[in-house]
Amino acid sequence: MFEQFIEVDKLRIELLTNEDLQMNSEHNQDDVSSQVVLNRIENVILEIVTILSKGEAPVLVLPNRSSWANVSFDMSVGLHMTSGGAVTTVRSDCSSTVTKFGQILKVLSSIYKLVQSNAYATKRDIYYNNTQHFGSQRTVDSIVDDISCMLKVPRRRLHVLATSKGLISGDLCYLEEDGTRVNCHSNSSATPVSSNVVGITNIVSSAKFVLIVEKDATFQRLLDDDVCYKLSPCIMITGKGVPDVNSRLMVRKLWDTLRIPVFALVDADPHGIEIMCIYKYGSVAMSFEAHSLTVPSVMWLGLLPSDLQRLGVPEEALIPLTQRDMSKLTSLKKRPYLACQPVWHKEIEIMQQSKMKAEIQSLASITPDFLSRVYLPNKLRYGGWI
Repeated sequence: MFEQFIEVDKLRIELLTNEDLQMNSEHNQDDVSSQVVLNRIENVILEIVTILSKGEAPVLVLPNRSSWANVSFDMSVGLHMTSGGAVTTVRSDCSSTVTKFGQILKVLSSIYKLVQSNAYATKRDIYYNNTQHFGSQRTVDSIVDDISCMLKVPRRRLHVLATSKGLISGDLCYLEEDGTRVNCHSNSSATPVSSNVVGITNIVSSAKFVLIVEKDATFQRLLDDDVCYKLSPCIMITGKGVPDVNSRLMVRKLWDTLRIPVFALVDADPHGIEIMCIYKYGSVAMSFEAHSLTVPSVMWLGLLPSDLQRLGVPEEALIPLTQRDMSKLTSLKKRPYLACQPVWHKEIEIMQQSKMKAEIQSLASITPDFLSRVYLPNKLRYGGWI
């Protein structure tokens, strides 16, 4: 049934053209060699030494990863960083930035040693090597991303890995870089997303689609209901809320390799919509790696605001929008990618007008197994995505 639907409805599935793929390949910097990384770090240090030799205070100039002024939008790529935008200066002679200056040099030193020796470490390893110096894990996380952006090198080429929080399950087998064979076919437990997605090879799957699930609770319920095989072979993945880089890399890897539809199942609320947009179009903070993180073909399967009235979800299962929710919806409507998604725009307006939101779990108020037994099968059968 689903195989026939895929063949008949191919024109409705939003896939990149060959020209788009070629452009992505040209921008992809995953093939940066270790020597190039070392050279770029050496150039930074040489510049600092040169400035010090002149009796001046060195300054590090970092692209501002939180500014929309540094970001452009392209339908085939999503949000990607442009050159010549806003920058952040980290001075060695300023009391407010001197600590960060030292922290950046410390992390650069660690990265240089890792790349030089062809070893790997997690961001957590770097933090625990000097907890007093960094103060928090979040500081290390941010600095690693700043360095990646400054050097124009994908984070994984810095030999710094992040512990994954995402889970994956379904019709999928692959080979880890260390030779471990991973089988995600279990219908009782999920597989943690790899911490080294780039090193994955030999992907084998007969899945007909990938289903991104926003929340872990919903993911586990669908796993218990054996959705990966009842709907037809598919792959489910969750980033447990706002996705980490590894979860996004994995979705992109699956799409690049399998070329099958990718659907998103998120809450009918501003937070869920934003999470879906991160998978599809990326985020401002990681826009410098958009070409390897975004999947512009992602389709919004549900939960749609228009579904709530159509399905007769009981009012007691709905949640009133807060002022913060309303502000988030207004912000989303101003995002550049909403201009090319008029149907998404209409769904947001439905939510604004109703002043109500709903979690995916609200469907259980109709019948406990409504999501897996009725909602998802009908959505996939009749093309109920946007």
